[in-house]
Amino acid sequence: MAQKATEEQVLYANILNRGMLIGLAGLVLTFLVYVSGLLPLKIPLSEVQHYWVMPVHEYLQESGIPAGWAWLGSLDHGDMLNFLPIALLSALTILCYLAIIPGLLRKKDTVYAVLALVEVAVLVLAASGLLSVGGH
Repeated sequence: MAQKATEEQVLYANILNRGMLIGLAGLVLTFLVYVSGLLPLKIPLSEVQHYWVMPVHEYLQESGIPAGWAWLGSLDHGDMLNFLPIALLSALTILCYLAIIPGLLRKKDTVYAVLALVEVAVLVLAASGLLSVGGH
């Protein structure tokens, strides 16, 4: 017998589906802005292939693009605007967890509610840029 999805699973899936569609539409729209030339570019299209082969540290240094969340200050450039839907897609898991926590608490499903809160905290901390690990 097939198990029925819980209310939280359905809510999570619905938010994830809508967010994915919005993110996909955003990616298509920002790509069109990028290739159309409606906004100036930080890196001209003719020079993009030069940067593709570089390690990230070298790329950031040579292009003059700051690391981390500094791209938010460059949304007036077509090649930086595409980070907006990418950030939305990256934040979807956080939004999904935040949405299911009230239902878990209402059902007194404390263990799962705490796990969801911890997951949100870990993801927010990781996205914040406060932690710096690895070679980048």
